[in-house]
Amino acid sequence: MQYFNYGYHGISFEQTYRCYPASFIDKPHIENGDKIIMPPSALDRLASLHIDYPMLFELRNASTDRLSHCGVLEFIAEEGLIYMPYWMMENLLLQEGDVVRVKNVTLPKGTYVKLQPHTTDFLNISNPKAILETTLRNFSCLTTGDSIMVAYNNKKYYIDIIESKPSSAISIIETDCEVDFAPPLDYKEPERPVSSIPSSKAATEDKAAPVEEPKFNPFTGSGRRLDGKPLKYQPPPVSSPSGSKGKQPAVSGSSGQQPSTGSSSQSKSRQSQGKLVFGSNANNQRAAPQKQKEVGKETKPEAPSKEEPKFQPFTGKKYSLRG
Repeated sequence: MQYFNYGYHGISFEQTYRCYPASFIDKPHIENGDKIIMPPSALDRLASLHIDYPMLFELRNASTDRLSHCGVLEFIAEEGLIYMPYWMMENLLLQEGDVVRVKNVTLPKGTYVKLQPHTTDFLNISNPKAILETTLRNFSCLTTGDSIMVAYNNKKYYIDIIESKPSSAISIIETDCEVDFAPPLDYKEPERPVSSIPSSKAATEDKAAPVEEPKFNPFTGSGRRLDGKPLKYQPPPVSSPSGSKGKQPAVSGSSGQQPSTGSSSQSKSRQSQGKLVFGSNANNQRAAPQKQKEVGKETKPEAPSKEEPKFQPFTGKKYSLRG
């Protein structure tokens, strides 16, 4: 077996290994986290260095310049080999047996991370927050630009890390980190119902409604004299506000007929003048002469009032002074 840069140099750990997925070592459970399996020689070197715990590493694919970060689970791999989750190999664009550079690093504790699921199926889980919290317990760090895998109910959900604070790579071990979600990649806003036709109908109804309202017509009422005498002038007919052209208001009485001097007939004729009639004009015009006749009948008995005898001088009896 050929090893790559097996000798360790300097005060920090930096080594190149050939990588293989976890299925090659029969440890499928490491797929649910971000930890790798390294050879025992790496542990010997790390123990001799003054490094910070927990042990965190930077993984870099030199051919594509892709990098990520991870933790370590065990030191039981063959020399010159490491085993890592397959989703991590996909992030680094690595194939089985490709070379990857491993370097120990120190990452700040994260305070904020923004996640974006690939599909809306993840949000349809009964309690996605609890599932995510349980899954992240198997992670030691997060890197902006990575896509982590969350396994639940025999299904895999991929989630992108699109933002992290205070740096692009953070440690999430024993820290309170605020988690925010972005809309899934396949999320589409629900289409709003098209209301163009109802709105146009409503607009036409609104425009037609004011036409039906009666307009204000000034000086269309009946006039009255201060001395109580009947009017000699009849007001002109007013068109109906209902929009029907040609209909004339029915006015009681005629312009040439003088009303009776009785108070009852004068009040009736004044009340009938200037009123608008909604309906058949013919019926109202026929009814008007009948009403006039009835008014005439009622006023005729009152017309022949007895006139008092006029004073005529020198018409009495003659008397003589002689007696």
